Amino acid sequence: MPAVVRSEFALALNQVCAERGLDMEVVLETIRQAIMTAYRRDRLLTSGEAVEITNLIAELDPDSGEARIFEKNEDGSRGKDITPPGFGRIAAQTAKQVIIQRIREAEKKAVISVFSQKVGTIANGMILRFDGPNIIVDIGKAEAVMPPQEQVNSERYYPNQRLVFYIEGIRESIRGSEIIVSRAHEGLVIGLFKREVPEVQNGAVEVRLIAREAGGRTKLAVASTQSGVDPVGACVGQKGVRVQAVINELGGSEKVDIIQYSEDAQILIAQALAPAKEIEVILNVAEKTATAVVPDDQLSLAIGRDGQNVRLAAKVTGWRIDIKGKNEYQKATVPVQEQEKVPEQVPEEKKTKKTGKKKATKAKEAETVGKSAKGGSAKDVSQT
Repeated sequence: MPAVVRSEFALALNQVCAERGLDMEVVLETIRQAIMTAYRRDRLLTSGEAVEITNLIAELDPDSGEARIFEKNEDGSRGKDITPPGFGRIAAQTAKQVIIQRIREAEKKAVISVFSQKVGTIANGMILRFDGPNIIVDIGKAEAVMPPQEQVNSERYYPNQRLVFYIEGIRESIRGSEIIVSRAHEGLVIGLFKREVPEVQNGAVEVRLIAREAGGRTKLAVASTQSGVDPVGACVGQKGVRVQAVINELGGSEKVDIIQYSEDAQILIAQALAPAKEIEVILNVAEKTATAVVPDDQLSLAIGRDGQNVRLAAKVTGWRIDIKGKNEYQKATVPVQEQEKVPEQVPEEKKTKKTGKKKATKAKEAETVGKSAKGGSAKDVSQT
């Protein structure tokens, strides 16, 4: 079988398709459109005649790169050959920028199509530059945008910084389709645990609930789908190596609380208020509120700095939580019990006071009578 000698055009065409990850037919159609645009421009400059592209048919030989222009008949078939002399050189010069632009557009569409399937996952990226409040990030074959609301206030970003980003979605803008990435999304934490914990990756451990305040604290409730697997222990790892790897990727300052999921709301709320311990939870199912009675020495831990711990516990459980110290709760409940006993004790106290007053009055009267009796006897004796 004789060897097939491929032209320079065919080699370049194949190289473009391979490097850009584009379909061969898409590139050829782009070149055909560019050739017709070049022909229309050439006719306008030489003869002042405006030609509609819809009335033209362009043919391109994928092996040699030779281009021909034909008129389009009413039935859509190919008509007269109207290719001007030396059109190959004119087409090459005029169509160059159009071809580059169209190939970039086709490449961007292909990349967007690939990354649309990766929405909800994490990806390694590098910060390229700042575009106003937005940050442009290189995530491989594409550039993504991280808007201000997806940035963490406590983090400092700089060019060439390598971080892990969460691919949040594809957004349409005046510049076309843009890939949106985030450092503040809850999905970033879940993605990092999937990467660091094999049990989460293969589904043996599931993240049922999660609440996050980016840069501060994250709480997640995990559950096991296989018997014999400790969900909390699997996520923490030996000597905390797994959860520490996640914390390092989050910047090193964000705290991560891992609790075991429970269908019992009382147990779930008590665990969600960690690191506080020995918590008694009283539920009001009708209003979906919970009162957490905490030992006084654990009160600050349960509330957290600026109320962050109890706020995240409420988010992750879905209950409105009211924190009370044990002494405060007992003082609030004791008066109610005393009020029930007061009506029985009050009459006895009044009787005792009245009896005491009567005894004191009688004693004074007796003393007065005794004195007067003594005085009268002495007077009688002196007279005698």
